[in-house]
Amino acid sequence: MLKHITHAGAIGLLVFFASVTSLAQTPGADTYKAKCQMCHGPDGLGNTPAGKAMKARPFNSPDVLKESDTDLAAVIKNGKGKMPAFAGKVADAQITNVVAYIHTLQKK
Repeated sequence: MLKHITHAGAIGLLVFFASVTSLAQTPGADTYKAKCQMCHGPDGLGNTPAGKAMKARPFNSPDVLKESDTDLAAVIKNGKGKMPAFAGKVADAQITNVVAYIHTLQKK
């Protein structure tokens, strides 16, 4: 009986920690890390070698902060300046999720 309780407790802990880990990461975080972070950096400031070379704008700069979600999504889809377009490379839902994730970086 004790063996069954121990196993159930262990399974419960695994499920709990798996759900906490998934809650900690927003849906746009994975896409951001795969497609954006190399230039924009983990903090969205663009302080990476690629970001500096491409003159990536920090997400907390006044000109980026005043852009609407639609504007940000358009930049991701169509590109701007040296930033490449991601239309056809990522789904619209992923772009929406990345925009939401960018907002979390702007608050840091």
